[in-house]
Amino acid sequence: MLPTPVLGRAAAPAASRALTLFVRVAGAALLAATGWIHLHLWLDGYRGIDWIGPLFLANVVLAGAAAVAVLLAPSRWFPPVALLAGLLEIGTLGGLVLSLTVGLFGFFESLSAPLVVPTIAVESAGFVLLAGYGGWQLSRQLRRRR
Repeated sequence: MLPTPVLGRAAAPAASRALTLFVRVAGAALLAATGWIHLHLWLDGYRGIDWIGPLFLANVVLAGAAAVAVLLAPSRWFPPVALLAGLLEIGTLGGLVLSLTVGLFGFFESLSAPLVVPTIAVESAGFVLLAGYGGWQLSRQLRRRR
């Protein structure tokens, strides 16, 4: 059995910074993709659907603002910002799931509609990455305080 390398004290903070940078960039890209998908669909005709059109446009704005916040939040604020951005992703995905199953504000979506499958992938990945990282970091902070 080969020995497992142990990160030195200097390497651990560097690895932590690299992970945080990855989460910031990938998370912002996933949020931007969520916003782009909703803008594309809004422009493609969803804007004319009662309730759904305004919600799609609100999602574009919120996803864009969240992407900027994920990129620019100060380090001490990044974990809660990441968690909130992840919750935006799961909330958006929840709206899609409702529209696919029981309907949302009288609107029913189909799995064969444009961009449904990519939306599920993007929003799921955004939730797992952002909420997972944010929750993990917040729980570490809480344990340190105890």
